[in-house]
Amino acid sequence: MTTQPLPTLPHWETEPEDRAAATREIKAALRARIAASGRTVEEVFAAVEDKVRVEVEQVEAELAAGENPWPVVQYDDIEAGTVAPELLEKIRRRGCAIVRGHFPREQAQEWDSRIVEYVESNDFFENYRGPGDDFFGTVGSKPEIYPIYWSHPQMEARTSPRMARVQAFLNSFWTHESEGRTWFDPNRDSLYPDRIRRRPPGADSGGLGTHLDPGTIDLWMSEGYQQHFRHLFSGEVEKYDPWDAAYRTEAAQFPGTTMCSAFRTFQGWTALSDMAHDQGVLHTVPIPHAMAYLMLRPLLEDVPDDDMCGVRPNQVFPANEQWHPLLMRAVAGIPDVQAGDSVWWHCDMIHGVDPVTDQQGWGNVMYIPAAPWCKKNEDYADDVRKAFRGGESPSDFPEEHYEVDWQNRYREDELNEVGRRGMGLI
Repeated sequence: MTTQPLPTLPHWETEPEDRAAATREIKAALRARIAASGRTVEEVFAAVEDKVRVEVEQVEAELAAGENPWPVVQYDDIEAGTVAPELLEKIRRRGCAIVRGHFPREQAQEWDSRIVEYVESNDFFENYRGPGDDFFGTVGSKPEIYPIYWSHPQMEARTSPRMARVQAFLNSFWTHESEGRTWFDPNRDSLYPDRIRRRPPGADSGGLGTHLDPGTIDLWMSEGYQQHFRHLFSGEVEKYDPWDAAYRTEAAQFPGTTMCSAFRTFQGWTALSDMAHDQGVLHTVPIPHAMAYLMLRPLLEDVPDDDMCGVRPNQVFPANEQWHPLLMRAVAGIPDVQAGDSVWWHCDMIHGVDPVTDQQGWGNVMYIPAAPWCKKNEDYADDVRKAFRGGESPSDFPEEHYEVDWQNRYREDELNEVGRRGMGLI
């Protein structure tokens, strides 16, 4: 390994006007930088591929044995601080978890019914204008995704001390201090408002293909992400840690309808109904280190110089058989969940939703992530406060604004300390 300084990389803090030319430029620069380390792109990719293959084969073996690779942790153990060390290690290795009993089942079911009362009392179905974006365009719902954000059930769940406790537990898997700096506060989450999914019995849903949500070509092109993935781009792939937040909370993102302006340690949802594992549920590739494979794969010679394996702005980051066949072998669905359980997966993890025909039972969730307080999330909190006070759709989402005139939405004077801290009001 060379000890000489490596070539600097060109970077773009906004989307380049000529995306194809910029793609060719950054790929050439990344290849040259890796070569200057004394290793070839093929060598570093092979090292990553070997590491990931071990995990893939273990997931395959568990599935073949009828076991579910998803770690399952009890909320009471999180609250008591008694989660077994071997379970903590499994969550770190798999990058995902089910939290059983996060909320009492009856509480979650009550929230579900109150959401129906909330939308019906405001004539939502009579005024629904169809999907405001095409992110969930394949689900075939009418509607399945409710573009509402400020109901009492959603806000009660987001601001619950039980939610804050689980978020802090999940944040603790990340390294929040490195490179001589503190990147986020693991014990304080920002309030990231998202939507509701309610899929009725008998529904046919096309599901969502396997993808990731951390960003698009900005992951290779912006300076902050280049620093975040520094070990992959310097030939030192053995040092890459998918749990190190260094530079991530400052990295520039290219705007688009699929972007998330916040830094999320984990994406997540809370179940509002019981759901069986074969009824169109979430699947992931439970291997956090797979991100290294995904980031280096476009640099191999079989990928056109102006292409990043199909990654492009304003679309989700695709993962598929064409470019990532090894990873697709490890797709694993969640186990059965009950209302009140919550489901979490690392923010860089491949995930999708299986299609379903004639769904048995309801499939209802609130989307609530873990998004610890940091510079990026503090900035987005300004937008969240404005949307909250006006009953508007948050700026990460389509400008639908159904709740502006709804008198029974959640109000600022109802916020508890968790909510006020999450909105930057404390």
